[in-house]
Amino acid sequence: MSKLNILTSDQLQRWKDDGYLLIPDFFSPKEVKEMLDEATRLCDEFDIEGHPMTTFKTAADGEHVGDDYFLNSNDKIRYFLEPTSITQPTPDTPAKLLVEPSKSINKIGHALAVLNPVFHRYTLENENIKNVARDLGEQKDPRVLQSMIICKQPKIGGVVPCHNDSTFLYTDPPSAIGCWIALEDCTPSNGCLSFYPGSHKKVRISERFIRDPSGKGTTFIDLPDVPKNEENWDEMDGWQEASCKAGTLVLIHGSVMHKSPPNHSDKTRFIYTFHMIEGDGAVFDKQNWLQPTPEMPFQPLFSGW
Repeated sequence: MSKLNILTSDQLQRWKDDGYLLIPDFFSPKEVKEMLDEATRLCDEFDIEGHPMTTFKTAADGEHVGDDYFLNSNDKIRYFLEPTSITQPTPDTPAKLLVEPSKSINKIGHALAVLNPVFHRYTLENENIKNVARDLGEQKDPRVLQSMIICKQPKIGGVVPCHNDSTFLYTDPPSAIGCWIALEDCTPSNGCLSFYPGSHKKVRISERFIRDPSGKGTTFIDLPDVPKNEENWDEMDGWQEASCKAGTLVLIHGSVMHKSPPNHSDKTRFIYTFHMIEGDGAVFDKQNWLQPTPEMPFQPLFSGW
């Protein structure tokens, strides 16, 4: 094994065994404050005027967002609302906010790593992130995509059901890795992550999340010749809560099952996250919901903008 840059050999082994890894104090308090202040600024500057009232919902029943505002967000910074932050529209009455705009936001994405100077610095310019990717040894040419702030607003921040990331950011072969950065302390009461350790070794990526061929929104399709998973992961014993302090980097294998509960507390749970896929041989095709553009391709981590 070549010499590691950031990870210890024990951490690397935990990653391989569990499919996720928490690295406390990866970012200093000063660095965390800069990212959190920027996330707060973006929320405070959100202007609801002219917004299409696009919500984001990751539902166990398969209901997902899919309007053009969402689908064309790879090269933009856009705001997606908590479903419970607005009234339901009717043919005669448009949706209206139930809370102030800055408190209505589920997430902001999906091009923060390219377009926002602060998050660019802590993603594409960050040598420690690059060295972690090298230490993992999973990808020869990691490409960064889907960079976003997730807010988990107090009282209304919704549940994220049991899922894995490669279903939503599918490559052939599957290659996604998530980098999830706690900007505030994450606890069971405000919606910390939970993982099923080792599930990445057993899960088959048997379906994928795509743009609906009808041109209306998004849908799931089964992958041919890949048997469905027999396990009902959500109801199995063995889940581990991943409480963590601000500044923690959480690495998430694309096949590991994970989830988070709603935020019933009076505290926010701001995080910044982005994903990496293999750019050397893994195919990211036109069916995927998130698409690069000629002007903004998915950025190579080792030689990004």
